[in-house]
Amino acid sequence: MARFAGKTGITAALAATALLGLAACSDPGATAATAPSSGSTSSAASGAVAKEFNLSPEQDRVKVTVDSSAAALVPEAIKADGKLTVVTTGGTPPLSLFATDNKTLIGNEVDLAYAIGESLDLQVEVLPVAWADWPLGVESGKYEAVLSNVTVTEARKEKFDFATYRNDLLGFYAKSGSDITEVKEAKDVAGKRVIVGSGTNQEAILVRWDEENKKNGLKPVEFQYYDDDSASQLALQSGRADLTFGPNASAAYKAAKDGKTKEVGTLNGGWPLKAEIAFTTKKGNGLAAAAQAALNTLIGNGTYTKILDRWGLTSEAIQASELNPAGLPKK
Repeated sequence: MARFAGKTGITAALAATALLGLAACSDPGATAATAPSSGSTSSAASGAVAKEFNLSPEQDRVKVTVDSSAAALVPEAIKADGKLTVVTTGGTPPLSLFATDNKTLIGNEVDLAYAIGESLDLQVEVLPVAWADWPLGVESGKYEAVLSNVTVTEARKEKFDFATYRNDLLGFYAKSGSDITEVKEAKDVAGKRVIVGSGTNQEAILVRWDEENKKNGLKPVEFQYYDDDSASQLALQSGRADLTFGPNASAAYKAAKDGKTKEVGTLNGGWPLKAEIAFTTKKGNGLAAAAQAALNTLIGNGTYTKILDRWGLTSEAIQASELNPAGLPKK
């Protein structure tokens, strides 16, 4: 079911902006697609070449070798146990999702968890948890880390340490045959019909851009809201909407998977600030430093790029992992 509305009030902008310091980019108005019943895809009617993703329980993960210098940084308690338990929330292709057996976790975050753990000479276990459950689980030491699209924030840094591994990006996507080729700034969305999730930070950004455009005498944005991804995609493909604006990871995956949409612009999720996604662990336990070292080795030898590429996320790659960088400010 579609819900159309125009939000130009300051209250809506402030409410949505407040989410910046609380969670990674999310889009409750665009539910991610579930895993299909097979590991292959077909090309879209537009003629775009679709990318095949292995969604079976038997994964062809990129092979890694032990990084002895990074492994030397692993805290003694974890080294003695020899195990790295990582949690992720699942259900969000291509970050973490269930394979075709509906029980095996796969995805970009899962591949990175294995790559980091194996680089540190640890046995890796990846478990699914609800988003609300990971903070207490990691803080209590029940789990060593979480890889689940967690954005670095100053509030979270009070309880957790971070090793960054991906840029937090939002993406503008158009129908693959659209004549829209680029969205970089406010004027590029003037007069456009844009699908966005209600109550998200991307909505707050779009509201601010819309207000800027109206002050400059440009046409307003037509905000469109949908209750599920299927309705959103139907509106875009049928020409009732011009663009979608939401988390880039899931949109990039869908564009690569079926070829029906194209990316016309990306924006940092913390705009106008920088936001990054990070390997998150208990503050002060020393594991983040080991993960950072492992990540920088994986980045340097090309393994990191291979992992992101197999899930269609090369646009979110970083040049180097940072340890506890400046996070989004408290609200």
